[in-house]
Formats: sequence, structure tokens, C-alpha cells
Amino acid sequence: MEKKTRRRFLRTAIILPGMTLVPAFLLKGFQNQVHGMSISEYEPGFIKLHKNGELKARGEILWEMMRHCTICPRQCETNRLRGRRGDCKSNSTLEISSAYPHFGEENELVGTKGSGTVFFTNCSLLCVFCINYEISHLGQGRTYTIRELANMMLLLQRQGCHNLNLVTPTHYAPHILLALDNAAARGFRLPVVYNTCGWEKLEILQMLDGVVDVYLADFKYADADAANKYSPGAKSYPEITRQALLEMHRQVGVAVADSQTGLMNRGLMIRHLVMPNNVSHSDKVMQWIAAKLPKDTYVNIMSQYTPMFRAGEFPEISRRITLAEYQHAVNAARRAGLTNLRLQMQ
Repeated sequence: MEKKTRRRFLRTAIILPGMTLVPAFLLKGFQNQVHGMSISEYEPGFIKLHKNGELKARGEILWEMMRHCTICPRQCETNRLRGRRGDCKSNSTLEISSAYPHFGEENELVGTKGSGTVFFTNCSLLCVFCINYEISHLGQGRTYTIRELANMMLLLQRQGCHNLNLVTPTHYAPHILLALDNAAARGFRLPVVYNTCGWEKLEILQMLDGVVDVYLADFKYADADAANKYSPGAKSYPEITRQALLEMHRQVGVAVADSQTGLMNRGLMIRHLVMPNNVSHSDKVMQWIAAKLPKDTYVNIMSQYTPMFRAGEFPEISRRITLAEYQHAVNAARRAGLTNLRLQMQ
């Protein structure tokens, strides 16, 4: 059977929107029914924040931040509320590429019914090698209201998904919190997975404290010059991401799968994409994780780097990685003493 990769699922979602992207008529007419649904006994933190009004209040604060936007580390101060697009290429209009039960994520998130994944359009990091560049750079997607995003969440829950997986969510954090509040009022209670590039401001992460159950975070680069070269303008990536990972761990702790279901309901899961010629300095990434976080921190060492989009303009990253390059990263992790590794050499 052909391996289900994120890109294959995403291309299917784009080509066959009626099958994978939530249809507009369902979004507009859908009313959630909790009765008869299979929902985990785990209660996400946002339920309490919804009940005491804190979730909506935080969403409104984040919404106002778009007036001079400083939500992502680029801090472009664009007035997104006036329809202007910031450095992330987004304004205040919610744009989504696809939403569907996804089976290409980590096993602990996929389970038997899939991870309820929402792929948001545009991105704050803008990597030159992005495998999903049609969405992150070219803005492929459709516009939705906050109410419609809440309906998506409820529909994914009704389909039996084990969690809500928010992919590249940073620039739409205000919309997400307001939609969660709306959905929670109508029975939504899936764990929230914040699927991020890792380049997150502490101020924003603190607004997500108690909202996010699982941080699924990249640690792409340990070198500032490499970050600036392959994600232009992101020279601060290593410094900011290190601080962000510490804050994520403070909030949710070490990721431990449920002993009965095997599902991950809470914790920090780190991804590292091995790149050709060790341009991302994988050894330094592993050394830092081992030195600053618990040795049993969940670390997924990923091998699926593919030279897409503008990668051909950079000879050193214009090819797939070798087995030796991948093994170098794995050996570095083991030498550093990391004990909870997920290996994906293809």
C-alpha cells in the first residue's frame, strides 16, 4: 500500500474538495449533535476557559493585535483589520486550504479515526523549500467566517477524529480562539494540537496557555544564518524557537501517550527535518533539546525533505538527503542522551 504522506493528502484535498475539504453547504447548515459521538474522556483545557469567559476574552485581545500586527516574530505592524496583508501574506479574513481526517501525522495523533486537521492558508516562516508552497506562499485556499471554522471543528469531531490539528496556525490565532469558544458552546471537546513551525513569540504562547493540549512544534534550524537564508527574514529563528519550546514544555510537559488508547492528549512533540549537507545543524538541535528539556522529550527525526519550490536556487539543498546524513542526526540524538525518538528514514 502506498504510504500516506502529508503532501499526498493535501494534494488530494485540493484536487477533490468535495471529498476532503468541508463543503460549504455543510458548514452553513451543520448543527452539532453530541449524542452518539465517540469522544475521549480527556477534557481539554479550553473547556474551562470557555466556561469562565477567558477564551473569548483572549481571542478578542489577539484580534485587536492585528490592528498593528505583532502576532508573529516578524512584527510587521500591518493593519490587518483594514484588509492589508502582513509579511505572513494574511489580513483579517480567515483563509483555509483544507480540513479533513488526516492519517499522515504521527501514530499517536492519528489513531484509528485520524487527526482532525485544518490547513490554514499562508505562513509566517515562508521557507524557500516548503513542500506545501501552493498554500504557504501562493495563498491557495478559500475564505471562511469564524462561525464556519467552528462548524469545521464540530464536523471533524462528529467524524470521529481524535484531536483538532491546527496546521500553521500562528497568524490566525485570534480566529482560532474565537472559533474554539463558539464550538465549545455547542459541544466541542477534542484535544487541540498546535502544529507550528516553532517560531512563536512568548507573548502569544502565554495567551495559548490552557488552550493548547499538544504542541507539535518544529525545531528547524540551530543556526541563525541558515534560518535567514532558507526562511528569509527569520534570523531570530533559533533564539526565539528555543524560548518557545521551553514555554511549550512549561505549559504541557512531556508528551506521554495514553496507556490504553495509545493516543497523545497532552504534551510537547518536537519535529526536526534533516536537511542536505547538515545545513540545519541537526547535531546542535539534538544537543540543545537534551541539555534544556527532559531526556524523554518526544523527538521525531524526519527524513522526508524534498527540494520543492525555490530549493533549486540553492545547490546545497537541491537534493534529497542520504541515509548517512539521516543517520548522522540520529546518532547525534543518541549521543546527547535523548531516549524518546521517532525515526522515519524512507
